[in-house]
Amino acid sequence: MESTTLAAALREAAAILAGAGVPSPAVDAELLAAHLLGESRGRVKALAFTDAPVPPGFEELVAERASRVPLQHLTGTASFRYLELMVGPGVFVPRPETETVAQLAIDAARRIAAEGKAPVKAVDLGTGSGAIAASLATEVPEAEVYAVELSPLALAWARRNLEPLGVHLLHDDLRTALADSDGTFDVVVSNPPYVPADAVPNEPEAAEHDPAMALYGGGRDGLELPLAAAGTAARLLRTSGYFVMEHAEVQAERIAALLAAQPCWQDVATHTDLNGRPRATSAVRTAHDI
Repeated sequence: MESTTLAAALREAAAILAGAGVPSPAVDAELLAAHLLGESRGRVKALAFTDAPVPPGFEELVAERASRVPLQHLTGTASFRYLELMVGPGVFVPRPETETVAQLAIDAARRIAAEGKAPVKAVDLGTGSGAIAASLATEVPEAEVYAVELSPLALAWARRNLEPLGVHLLHDDLRTALADSDGTFDVVVSNPPYVPADAVPNEPEAAEHDPAMALYGGGRDGLELPLAAAGTAARLLRTSGYFVMEHAEVQAERIAALLAAQPCWQDVATHTDLNGRPRATSAVRTAHDI
């Protein structure tokens, strides 16, 4: 990269990233420059109208992004709803689709709080970076939030994101967590691993950099851990408690049918993501046994 001005370097970087198949090349180029400059993306765009120089290290970061290293690994942060989360190797990078799942959990927690229940007790099973739990803690101040994560690497990132927010972070398995708290939670939310065993994510960023532990749900259909999360939710929730879980769109019909067939669940509903795909299922806990 021989550009001497920021504007020229951004144009060249965008062309390099586009050639590498990066989905949003111009935006990524601006975000990499913003990271190096310690400025916002908007400020970078403004600087591009001046003779501002290229920040040191920009060419190297562009080359790494062109090799499909996730943008968030290069900047060390991921945007999620109103938050900037710390992320890096060893933890699943939160996706925009999961913001819809977080919204459903937040709406449920707010409804319960409005009914006079305080504090609202919520748990995020398989928290990863802590994205959903952090959103609950910041957007529902009345909530007492717990988060469960099994991976030591992901746990380290979650601790950095969640401890300042007062979230109770547990190093545990979502299948057996909180064994002494059955029937005490108001909201259970989960984005568990759910990729089927023989599936390979389309994007190199996910296939090569997201930890397999965060992707593959177990079993040929990938439903082992999602169904385990549902079982834990049924155990932890009080009567009328709310459960919502993310899953693959091809799993939506099967998960809804399995939950609807269990007497411990009612009001089973499928929810679409930002692209209109069926990517989450919710249910309300009945008074019946699991």
